[in-house]
Amino acid sequence: MLKEFKKFALKGNMIDLAVGMIIGTAFNKLVSSLVNDMFMPLLGLLTGKIDFAKLYIALDGNTYESLAEAEELGVACFKYGSFIAGLIDFVIMAFVVFLFVRWMNKLSELGKKEEVAAPAAPTTKVCPFCKSEIAIDASRCPHCTSEQPKAE
Repeated sequence: MLKEFKKFALKGNMIDLAVGMIIGTAFNKLVSSLVNDMFMPLLGLLTGKIDFAKLYIALDGNTYESLAEAEELGVACFKYGSFIAGLIDFVIMAFVVFLFVRWMNKLSELGKKEEVAAPAAPTTKVCPFCKSEIAIDASRCPHCTSEQPKAE
């Protein structure tokens, strides 16, 4: 079983997956920082400094000074503000990931354009008599046996 696990763990796909997970975790931290430290404060300014995470409805019908006070008293709360903040976070994160993937695709297309060589010279031609495809240097058509005109 140990040999089988070693064979599994050292496969190229497993190592690629590990590298992808590490880069994904770092990318998640970067995008989370972008959302929480840059976009959410700007959104707070645009919405009159509303902190979405503090918006709630106490389900016992009473009002409380803050969400922390209601939670401290054990009151069940409908935290719609946290949902709105999470939704905004998701939309911004999805947009950033979209931009990143789009950028990576453009980079990959640039690499492909550089790799494209001049088109290869044709290796076949069409027989003018029977319209079959034949080798470009053929002197007779193998289908109709007609003599082919000399290439100039």
